[in-house]
Amino acid sequence: MKQIIYALRFIGQAVPVGASPTVMKALTTAASCTLTTIVDPDGLRSTLEPAAGGRATFESTVTFVGGFEASEVTSSGEGGFKETGTITFGEGGHRLHFSTIGQGYIGPSAESNLKHGTVMWRVDGGEGQFEGAQGLITSNFTVSDGGDVTDYHSGVIFLA
Repeated sequence: MKQIIYALRFIGQAVPVGASPTVMKALTTAASCTLTTIVDPDGLRSTLEPAAGGRATFESTVTFVGGFEASEVTSSGEGGFKETGTITFGEGGHRLHFSTIGQGYIGPSAESNLKHGTVMWRVDGGEGQFEGAQGLITSNFTVSDGGDVTDYHSGVIFLA
């Protein structure tokens, strides 16, 4: 088995799906990047810099659970959600399909205009390079009052 470890920052939008009070669609993209993390006597610092290469696109359906509604993403509430989707890497049809393990969490953040959340996904399959792939991806994200999403992914993917 071969392992691919990646970290990307996805930026885009989360929008309600039709009239459903509990479903949103997330559409984001990520540019190739280099993440550097330094631990030194001053503590922790990091940089995320552009790198040569293509883009990744992310599309998912988010379904809120436990009475939490999509409209509450921009309010002070907190709640859980389930998510399914696809991440496409580059132009060659290399896709990962994923779904939530357990449920994700979204709630208030230290910045009043942002919600902050996290979720863990299981790789359910793939295409192209990811045919037969297995693995886990974590997401740590923010959503603004206007639906702007910034989503940091960290993944470990096993290829056959």
